[in-house]
Amino acid sequence: MEYTYIAPCLFGLESILAGEVRRMGGENLLVSDGRVQFTGPISMMARANLNLRTAERVLIRLGEFDARSFTELFDGVRELPLEEFIGKADAFPVKGYAIHSILHSVPDCQKIIKKAAVERLREKYGVSWFEETGPVHQIQFSIMKDRAVIMLDTSGAGLHKRGYRKNANEAPIRETLASGMLDLAFVKKDTQLYDPFCGSGTILIEGALRALNIPAGIGRGFAAEKWDAVPPHIWKEERSRGLDLVRRDAQFCAFGSDIDRNAFELALDNARKAGVAERVRVRIRDIKDFKVPDTAAVVVTNPPYGERMLDVQQARQIEKTMGRVFKRGMTGYYIISPDEEFEAQFGRRANKIRRLYNGMLRCNFYMYYGDRPKKNAP
Repeated sequence: MEYTYIAPCLFGLESILAGEVRRMGGENLLVSDGRVQFTGPISMMARANLNLRTAERVLIRLGEFDARSFTELFDGVRELPLEEFIGKADAFPVKGYAIHSILHSVPDCQKIIKKAAVERLREKYGVSWFEETGPVHQIQFSIMKDRAVIMLDTSGAGLHKRGYRKNANEAPIRETLASGMLDLAFVKKDTQLYDPFCGSGTILIEGALRALNIPAGIGRGFAAEKWDAVPPHIWKEERSRGLDLVRRDAQFCAFGSDIDRNAFELALDNARKAGVAERVRVRIRDIKDFKVPDTAAVVVTNPPYGERMLDVQQARQIEKTMGRVFKRGMTGYYIISPDEEFEAQFGRRANKIRRLYNGMLRCNFYMYYGDRPKKNAP
């Protein structure tokens, strides 16, 4: 049986996520702002949760219909085959959002959807009360321009929570965003990756996971693993499949530095938890002492900036220092910053700029290509 899935993502990463889904075997892709929709068997749900690097979660789309009144919303939900996934002892909380719609009250929409779900399941199971002590089946809804989409969240915790970063420095970059940046920077299995503001090591670790083709979610669990409707063997088979595709012969190595000793220790600890400690080297070093490697390399970094850690003047002084130490040559530089004056402070214009979002903060991803043509290594 084929199901329709929706994978939300940070704005700006849609095309990258779509490429991941295609390579994974997803079909009938539909790309829109902040999400990618695709189809596949139930095994595709497990594969997507385990392997997608830039998705925030994986949702099963149960249905879509017009909802200009609470009656339409109730009737639409009541027609959905909720019993295919939700057992009579399972929990099924409801959350979501409504934008540019007649039904704009989210709490009222939650109540109507919950009431309709209870009515549907009551008829199917012949019970008058649900204890909801079983596994959680989170119902999510979106109502956009009076069009309702009802979904089930299969992931649980957001997919950016890989499981390796129990601790973080003051302002970590989200793992899904870091992976998207690394995709744009063409990080491959033989890349030498540098991050002179490595913090808790997210960019370094995501680079190693990507280069070695280690499944992003291999170290964590998912909500749907506890569902009776999903056979356990599917998860076992998809985990084995993912591990079989790991590139153990990859020549990748990552080098990070940070002026903060606490960040240095966090990065090493997180690399160990992620299982990539052998591919990650970290040292304590000020940005003014950063040395550009003589051989072709890639620098991907998230320097501190005013809205996050430093005042604007301090942040711009760092940007000027980066401009001095990041010399032209074979090395490519990829820098994310919300500072619209970054290029002026850095001292040269980027080859390309991509708009990305670090959480709710709008940023630019400044891409400076190295002189050496990029390899098309897998």
